[in-house]
Amino acid sequence: MVGPCSKRQAFHYLKSKYDESKSLICRTIGLHRSTLNRISTKDDSETESKLKELAERYPTRGMDHYYGKIRMQGLIWNRKRVRRVYNKMGLKMRRKHKRRINRPYTEGLTQPIFPNVTWSMDFMSDGLEDGRKIRVLNVIDDYNRECLSIEVGVSICSQRVTRVLDWIIELKGKPTRVRTDNGPEFTSHHYMDWCEENNIEPMHIQPGKPNQNGYVERFNRTFREDVLDAYIFESIGQLQIKADLWKEEYNTGHPHKALGRMSPVGFENSRRKVIDAYEIVKVKINDSDESTLTISTPSIGRELSELSRK
Repeated sequence: MVGPCSKRQAFHYLKSKYDESKSLICRTIGLHRSTLNRISTKDDSETESKLKELAERYPTRGMDHYYGKIRMQGLIWNRKRVRRVYNKMGLKMRRKHKRRINRPYTEGLTQPIFPNVTWSMDFMSDGLEDGRKIRVLNVIDDYNRECLSIEVGVSICSQRVTRVLDWIIELKGKPTRVRTDNGPEFTSHHYMDWCEENNIEPMHIQPGKPNQNGYVERFNRTFREDVLDAYIFESIGQLQIKADLWKEEYNTGHPHKALGRMSPVGFENSRRKVIDAYEIVKVKINDSDESTLTISTPSIGRELSELSRK
């Protein structure tokens, strides 16, 4: 369906090409004369300024990400307005996706209902300005996609991997399991012995199937677009500083569709009350008969039933 804006453009084109009256041209293209002379009173300057700012800062993102950022910043523009201005500014970007054969696997990813249940780790490779190769170790929590650590180095062996995990455990607590690929750092005797000593289950995906570690693979893409592909680094220290700053911004200000367009920290804070109530209920179940247990708050009861179904 052709809108009034397109009809106005058609009117000006026909008027410049044919010496006919306005009435005849308007009747021909189905445009009312009052609509032709109407002057829009919409002021989209603030929306355009915000979208331009986001497009310059996140050039590889799309409308959904920009809208999530706008809502997180407290702006009350609705989605239709942001979409209209986004299209008017010509920010639509076609993303090229590699075509893949659909081969589903049975062991799909499941989001834990508590933090520190499953962590995911993976390596990335890149280079500095002088040509030196570097590696980046990323660790995230599958519960809320929170980035726990970004470790940069020329060579990261299994001993360094376990040191990073020990540091995270001191801050966040110990996970139940850690999901990785089958790289030598994650299959070495040192790493396997460390997992056994700390009572942590090592989960190795099937060889050649990175989609089984999809949470951290998706994180790697975001980190590469925002940091590795966006800047040229002269040293490892420079990259580590930028990675640490980006990690804080990601954890507190990156909206996730899977988390209800909340950031990792915002999602954890919103679920903290429910998780604490769930822990109390589990203790009561262990101390008393489950049939006599009642939940006084209906909202918490609904939340707990949703958690139990996940």
